[in-house]
Amino acid sequence: MVDQRSVDVGEVRLACQVSGPADAPPLVLLHALGEDATDWEAVAPVLARSRRVYALDLRGHGRSDWPGDYSLELMQADVLRFLDALGLGPVDLIGHSMGGIVAYLLAADQPQRVSRLVLEDVAVPRPREPSTPARPDGALTFAWEMVLAVRRQIDQPDPRWLERLDRITAETLVLAGGPDSHVPQDGVAELARRIPYGRVVTIPAGHLIHHAAPEAFTEAVSAFLEEDFRPCRPNMSAVGDRAVGTAARVLHRRDRDPGPPPGMKTTTISVEHANAEHGQGRPLQTSIVDDVVRSRAAG
Repeated sequence: MVDQRSVDVGEVRLACQVSGPADAPPLVLLHALGEDATDWEAVAPVLARSRRVYALDLRGHGRSDWPGDYSLELMQADVLRFLDALGLGPVDLIGHSMGGIVAYLLAADQPQRVSRLVLEDVAVPRPREPSTPARPDGALTFAWEMVLAVRRQIDQPDPRWLERLDRITAETLVLAGGPDSHVPQDGVAELARRIPYGRVVTIPAGHLIHHAAPEAFTEAVSAFLEEDFRPCRPNMSAVGDRAVGTAARVLHRRDRDPGPPPGMKTTTISVEHANAEHGQGRPLQTSIVDDVVRSRAAG
Protein backbone atom coordinates (compact mmCIF):
# COMPACT_ATOMS: atom_id res chain seq x y z
CA MET A 1 0.00 0.00 0.00
CA VAL A 2 1.29 3.44 -0.96
CA ASP A 3 0.61 6.35 1.36
CA GLN A 4 0.40 9.81 -0.28
CA ARG A 5 1.77 12.50 2.02
CA SER A 6 2.59 16.19 2.03
CA VAL A 7 5.32 17.40 4.39
CA ASP A 8 5.98 21.01 5.40
CA VAL A 9 9.72 21.64 5.13
CA GLY A 10 9.68 25.37 5.79
CA GLU A 11 9.61 27.34 2.56
CA VAL A 12 7.70 24.66 0.67
CA ARG A 13 5.59 21.56 1.10
CA LEU A 14 6.99 18.39 -0.45
CA ALA A 15 4.73 15.62 -1.69
CA CYS A 16 5.92 12.06 -1.26
CA GLN A 17 4.80 8.48 -1.66
CA VAL A 18 5.54 6.24 1.30
CA SER A 19 5.54 2.43 1.21
CA GLY A 20 7.06 -0.52 2.99
CA PRO A 21 7.16 -1.67 6.62
CA ALA A 22 7.07 1.21 9.09
CA ASP A 23 9.94 -0.27 11.11
CA ALA A 24 12.20 -0.99 8.10
CA PRO A 25 15.33 1.06 7.36
CA PRO A 26 14.47 4.30 5.50
CA LEU A 27 15.23 4.62 1.79
CA VAL A 28 14.74 7.97 0.02
CA LEU A 29 14.28 8.16 -3.76
CA LEU A 30 15.05 11.35 -5.73
CA HIS A 31 13.83 11.58 -9.32
CA ALA A 32 15.30 13.14 -12.46
CA LEU A 33 14.56 16.56 -13.94
CA GLY A 34 10.92 16.83 -15.00
CA GLU A 35 9.84 13.63 -13.28
CA ASP A 36 8.19 13.00 -9.90
CA ALA A 37 7.64 10.23 -7.36
CA THR A 38 5.63 8.16 -9.81
CA ASP A 39 8.78 7.68 -11.88
CA TRP A 40 9.85 4.98 -9.39
CA GLU A 41 6.69 2.87 -9.66
CA ALA A 42 8.44 0.09 -11.60
CA VAL A 43 10.95 -0.52 -8.80
CA ALA A 44 9.55 0.94 -5.56
CA PRO A 45 7.36 -2.10 -4.69
CA VAL A 46 10.39 -4.40 -4.78
CA LEU A 47 12.57 -2.02 -2.78
CA ALA A 48 9.75 -1.62 -0.25
CA ARG A 49 9.89 -5.30 0.66
CA SER A 50 12.85 -4.59 2.92
CA ARG A 51 12.85 -0.78 3.21
CA ARG A 52 10.54 2.04 4.25
CA VAL A 53 10.55 3.88 0.93
CA TYR A 54 10.03 7.64 0.64
CA ALA A 55 9.71 8.75 -3.02
CA LEU A 56 9.71 12.55 -3.14
CA ASP A 57 8.48 15.15 -5.58
CA LEU A 58 11.27 17.73 -5.48
CA ARG A 59 10.35 21.43 -5.46
CA GLY A 60 8.92 22.56 -8.78
CA HIS A 61 7.80 19.03 -9.62
CA GLY A 62 4.54 17.13 -9.44
CA ARG A 63 2.41 17.72 -6.34
CA SER A 64 5.11 19.59 -4.41
CA ASP A 65 5.06 23.39 -4.26
CA TRP A 66 6.25 25.42 -7.22
CA PRO A 67 7.60 28.46 -5.34
CA GLY A 68 9.36 30.23 -8.21
CA ASP A 69 12.79 30.01 -6.55
CA TYR A 70 14.84 27.07 -7.79
CA SER A 71 18.32 25.62 -7.47
CA LEU A 72 19.88 22.26 -6.76
CA GLU A 73 21.12 23.56 -3.42
CA LEU A 74 17.55 24.52 -2.45
CA MET A 75 16.40 21.03 -3.41
CA GLN A 76 19.18 19.59 -1.25
CA ALA A 77 18.07 21.77 1.68
CA ASP A 78 14.46 20.69 1.17
CA VAL A 79 15.44 17.02 1.37
CA LEU A 80 17.44 17.60 4.54
CA ARG A 81 14.47 19.39 6.14
CA PHE A 82 12.24 16.54 5.01
CA LEU A 83 14.46 14.09 6.90
CA ASP A 84 14.34 16.35 9.95
CA ALA A 85 10.55 16.78 9.77
CA LEU A 86 10.02 13.01 9.75
CA GLY A 87 12.69 12.38 12.35
CA LEU A 88 14.67 10.13 10.05
CA GLY A 89 18.18 9.25 11.12
CA PRO A 90 20.79 8.10 8.62
CA VAL A 91 19.05 6.99 5.44
CA ASP A 92 19.89 5.09 2.30
CA LEU A 93 19.58 7.47 -0.64
CA ILE A 94 19.00 6.80 -4.36
CA GLY A 95 19.14 9.58 -6.94
CA HIS A 96 18.63 9.39 -10.69
CA SER A 97 20.25 11.98 -12.97
CA MET A 98 19.37 15.41 -11.50
CA GLY A 99 18.19 13.64 -8.34
CA GLY A 100 21.63 12.06 -8.17
CA ILE A 101 23.22 15.51 -8.05
CA VAL A 102 20.93 16.50 -5.20
CA ALA A 103 21.82 13.21 -3.48
CA TYR A 104 25.59 13.62 -3.71
CA LEU A 105 25.40 17.26 -2.62
CA LEU A 106 23.53 16.16 0.51
CA ALA A 107 25.90 13.24 1.13
CA ALA A 108 28.91 15.56 0.82
CA ASP A 109 27.56 18.34 3.03
CA GLN A 110 25.89 16.08 5.62
CA PRO A 111 27.81 12.78 5.43
CA GLN A 112 26.43 11.57 8.75
CA ARG A 113 22.90 11.61 7.30
CA VAL A 114 23.54 9.07 4.52
CA SER A 115 24.32 5.42 5.18
CA ARG A 116 24.50 4.16 1.60
CA LEU A 117 24.25 6.07 -1.63
CA VAL A 118 23.14 4.94 -5.10
CA LEU A 119 23.67 7.28 -8.06
CA GLU A 120 21.94 6.22 -11.28
CA ASP A 121 23.70 7.37 -14.47
CA VAL A 122 25.13 10.57 -13.00
CA ALA A 123 28.31 12.16 -14.34
CA VAL A 124 30.97 14.07 -12.47
CA PRO A 125 30.15 17.82 -12.47
CA ARG A 126 32.02 19.44 -15.35
CA PRO A 127 31.20 22.56 -17.39
CA ARG A 128 29.56 21.91 -20.74
CA GLU A 129 28.34 23.95 -23.68
CA PRO A 130 25.18 25.80 -22.62
CA SER A 131 22.01 25.49 -24.63
CA THR A 132 18.53 26.91 -24.17
CA PRO A 133 15.67 24.42 -24.50
CA ALA A 134 12.32 25.40 -25.95
CA ARG A 135 9.29 25.17 -23.71
CA PRO A 136 6.87 22.47 -24.84
CA ASP A 137 3.27 23.25 -25.61
CA GLY A 138 0.50 22.57 -23.16
CA ALA A 139 0.34 22.06 -19.42
CA LEU A 140 3.43 20.71 -17.68
CA THR A 141 3.81 18.59 -14.57
CA PHE A 142 6.86 20.64 -13.57
CA ALA A 143 7.77 24.32 -13.46
CA TRP A 144 9.48 25.46 -16.65
CA GLU A 145 11.45 28.16 -14.85
CA MET A 146 12.83 25.37 -12.65
CA VAL A 147 14.10 23.54 -15.75
CA LEU A 148 15.92 26.66 -16.94
CA ALA A 149 17.45 27.35 -13.52
CA VAL A 150 18.65 23.77 -13.04
CA ARG A 151 19.99 23.55 -16.58
CA ARG A 152 22.11 26.65 -16.01
CA GLN A 153 23.62 25.06 -12.92
CA ILE A 154 24.32 21.76 -14.66
CA ASP A 155 25.88 23.55 -17.64
CA GLN A 156 28.18 25.56 -15.36
CA PRO A 157 28.38 23.68 -12.05
CA ASP A 158 29.76 25.24 -8.91
CA PRO A 159 33.42 24.10 -8.66
CA ARG A 160 32.78 23.24 -5.02
CA TRP A 161 30.52 20.35 -6.08
CA LEU A 162 33.54 18.55 -7.50
CA GLU A 163 35.85 19.55 -4.65
CA ARG A 164 33.49 18.18 -2.00
CA LEU A 165 32.94 14.71 -3.46
CA ASP A 166 35.76 13.37 -1.29
CA ARG A 167 33.75 14.31 1.80
CA ILE A 168 31.22 11.57 1.11
CA THR A 169 31.68 8.77 3.63
CA ALA A 170 28.80 6.54 2.52
CA GLU A 171 29.46 3.36 0.61
CA THR A 172 28.39 4.38 -2.87
CA LEU A 173 27.13 2.42 -5.85
CA VAL A 174 27.23 4.29 -9.16
CA LEU A 175 25.06 2.67 -11.83
CA ALA A 176 26.13 3.44 -15.40
CA GLY A 177 23.72 3.11 -18.32
CA GLY A 178 26.37 2.14 -20.87
CA PRO A 179 26.86 3.29 -24.46
CA ASP A 180 23.16 3.89 -25.15
CA SER A 181 23.00 6.60 -22.49
CA HIS A 182 23.36 10.25 -23.50
CA VAL A 183 25.35 10.84 -20.30
CA PRO A 184 29.14 10.63 -20.88
CA GLN A 185 30.13 7.30 -19.39
CA ASP A 186 33.68 8.38 -18.68
CA GLY A 187 32.14 11.06 -16.47
CA VAL A 188 30.09 8.44 -14.65
CA ALA A 189 33.23 6.38 -14.02
CA GLU A 190 35.08 9.47 -12.82
CA LEU A 191 32.28 10.26 -10.36
CA ALA A 192 32.68 6.81 -8.81
CA ARG A 193 36.46 7.27 -8.66
CA ARG A 194 36.22 10.60 -6.87
CA ILE A 195 33.91 9.30 -4.14
CA PRO A 196 36.14 7.60 -1.54
CA TYR A 197 34.10 4.41 -1.25
CA GLY A 198 32.58 4.47 -4.71
CA ARG A 199 32.19 1.56 -7.07
CA VAL A 200 30.54 1.38 -10.49
CA VAL A 201 28.28 -1.22 -12.09
CA THR A 202 27.27 -0.87 -15.72
CA ILE A 203 23.81 -2.06 -16.73
CA PRO A 204 23.79 -1.25 -20.47
CA ALA A 205 20.15 -0.20 -20.67
CA GLY A 206 20.68 3.50 -21.32
CA HIS A 207 19.95 6.47 -19.09
CA LEU A 208 16.65 5.18 -17.72
CA ILE A 209 18.02 2.03 -16.10
CA HIS A 210 15.22 1.60 -13.59
CA HIS A 211 12.66 1.73 -16.42
CA ALA A 212 14.53 -0.19 -19.11
CA ALA A 213 15.81 -2.97 -16.82
CA PRO A 214 13.84 -2.78 -13.55
CA GLU A 215 14.71 -6.30 -12.44
CA ALA A 216 18.42 -5.80 -12.97
CA PHE A 217 18.20 -2.45 -11.20
CA THR A 218 16.39 -3.77 -8.14
CA GLU A 219 18.60 -6.86 -7.88
CA ALA A 220 21.81 -4.82 -8.00
CA VAL A 221 20.51 -2.13 -5.66
CA SER A 222 18.96 -4.54 -3.16
CA ALA A 223 22.12 -6.60 -3.00
CA PHE A 224 24.20 -3.47 -2.45
CA LEU A 225 21.93 -2.19 0.33
CA GLU A 226 22.02 -5.56 2.11
CA GLU A 227 25.77 -6.13 1.71
CA ASP A 228 27.89 -6.32 4.85
CA PHE A 229 30.84 -4.03 4.22
CA ARG A 230 34.23 -4.58 5.74
CA PRO A 231 36.79 -1.79 6.20
CA CYS A 232 38.69 -1.33 2.98
CA ARG A 233 40.83 1.14 1.13
CA PRO A 234 38.88 3.82 -0.73
CA ASN A 235 37.98 2.86 -4.29
CA MET A 236 39.55 -0.58 -3.90
CA SER A 237 36.22 -2.26 -3.17
CA ALA A 238 33.37 -3.11 -5.50
CA VAL A 239 29.96 -4.60 -5.36
CA GLY A 240 31.12 -8.09 -4.52
CA ASP A 241 30.55 -11.31 -6.39
CA ARG A 242 27.81 -12.13 -3.90
CA ALA A 243 26.03 -8.84 -4.60
CA VAL A 244 26.19 -9.13 -8.38
CA GLY A 245 25.54 -12.85 -8.23
CA THR A 246 22.27 -12.19 -6.47
CA ALA A 247 21.04 -10.78 -9.77
CA ALA A 248 21.71 -14.00 -11.66
CA ARG A 249 18.05 -14.61 -12.40
CA VAL A 250 17.92 -11.59 -14.70
CA LEU A 251 21.56 -11.25 -15.69
CA HIS A 252 23.44 -13.60 -17.93
CA ARG A 253 26.98 -12.21 -18.17
CA ARG A 254 29.44 -10.43 -15.99
CA ASP A 255 32.78 -8.96 -16.95
CA ARG A 256 35.00 -6.01 -16.21
CA ASP A 257 34.68 -2.63 -17.83
CA PRO A 258 38.08 -1.83 -19.37
CA GLY A 259 37.53 1.92 -19.15
CA PRO A 260 37.65 2.96 -15.48
CA PRO A 261 40.67 4.33 -13.69
CA PRO A 262 43.18 1.94 -12.12
CA GLY A 263 42.36 0.78 -8.62
CA MET A 264 38.59 0.80 -9.02
CA LYS A 265 36.87 -2.50 -9.70
CA THR A 266 33.84 -2.21 -11.96
CA THR A 267 31.28 -4.67 -13.20
CA THR A 268 29.44 -4.71 -16.52
CA ILE A 269 26.11 -6.46 -16.59
CA SER A 270 24.28 -7.53 -19.73
CA VAL A 271 20.55 -7.80 -19.28
CA GLU A 272 18.75 -10.55 -21.14
CA HIS A 273 16.12 -8.22 -22.45
CA ALA A 274 14.54 -4.84 -21.85
CA ASN A 275 10.98 -3.73 -22.32
CA ALA A 276 10.21 -1.82 -25.49
CA GLU A 277 8.31 0.70 -23.41
CA HIS A 278 8.40 1.67 -19.77
CA GLY A 279 5.46 2.10 -17.44
CA GLN A 280 4.25 5.48 -18.69
CA GLY A 281 3.98 4.29 -22.28
CA ARG A 282 6.92 6.35 -23.49
CA PRO A 283 9.60 4.75 -25.67
CA LEU A 284 12.71 3.27 -24.09
CA GLN A 285 15.50 5.83 -23.62
CA THR A 286 13.10 8.76 -23.58
CA SER A 287 11.29 10.66 -20.90
CA ILE A 288 9.31 13.87 -20.90
CA VAL A 289 12.47 15.83 -20.22
CA ASP A 290 14.47 13.97 -22.87
CA ASP A 291 11.81 15.13 -25.31
CA VAL A 292 11.80 18.68 -23.95
CA VAL A 293 15.41 19.15 -22.93
CA ARG A 294 17.30 17.10 -25.45
CA SER A 295 20.82 18.08 -24.45
CA ARG A 296 20.32 17.22 -20.75
CA ALA A 297 23.63 15.46 -20.37
CA ALA A 298 23.46 15.15 -16.61
CA GLY A 299 20.04 16.44 -15.63
